[in-house]
Amino acid sequence: MRHGKHKFKLGVDPAHRKSMMRNFAIELIDHGKMKTTHTRCKATRIFVEKLVTIAKNDTVANRRLAFNKLRSDEAVGKLFTSVAVNAKDRNGGYTRIIKAGFRPGDKADMAYMELVDRVSETESTEVSEESAA
Repeated sequence: MRHGKHKFKLGVDPAHRKSMMRNFAIELIDHGKMKTTHTRCKATRIFVEKLVTIAKNDTVANRRLAFNKLRSDEAVGKLFTSVAVNAKDRNGGYTRIIKAGFRPGDKADMAYMELVDRVSETESTEVSEESAA
């Protein structure tokens, strides 16, 4: 029986799925939001939330675990320094999925995925202007 073994297959082989989850996670960590299909957002949410939970406790072992999943030094650094620090007091639910209508070509459900505690560019410029004054 395969109870409790649900995985989003996404119509690709396992190596492609692993690579896709890695790339989506890096995109989300670097930019704070991304747009893709709703199903891919739901699959990425599981992957990213586990990474943020690992990153909340900054140890060498946890950095190595995160690097093993992401394979990107820049993404791991940003995950531990900014993303996990912003989500320190939150117990799960680090991402938000917002439906964005349908894709014109094949009518696939599209969605935006973003980090809940992200700092947008407008907020960061406002904060820097206030600190300068």
